Amino acid sequence: MTRKAIQTNKAPQAIGPYSQAIDLGELVLVSGQIPLNPETMQVVEGDVVAQTNQVMRNLEAILEEAGLTFEHVAKFTIYITNMDDFAKINEAYAKYLTEPYPARATVEVSKLPKGVNVEMDVIAKR
Repeated sequence: MTRKAIQTNKAPQAIGPYSQAIDLGELVLVSGQIPLNPETMQVVEGDVVAQTNQVMRNLEAILEEAGLTFEHVAKFTIYITNMDDFAKINEAYAKYLTEPYPARATVEVSKLPKGVNVEMDVIAKR
């Protein structure tokens, strides 16, 4: 198996020992993205909708670097700190996708890096 790291300056740089994504040829696994502005590496201001939009833009930039789009995504995992935000996150998330929608899991967690409210990772297939 050949692994190739995917890296772009259009998405936040890794804040730990991981790659933005790993390209396995047929599959691209994108690491969890939080709502960091890639230029400042600061959490975007605003509510959970603003955070969700930034996460989606970060994912989109990494996928683009791999030569992919959201249409290639087979699976999303969404981590949220408050399930009461589910509907708001869902509405913002849906604006980036078309049918057939990817498979998805949404999980409430007690805490996310930098105190953000949402994190997402994806698995895409060429």
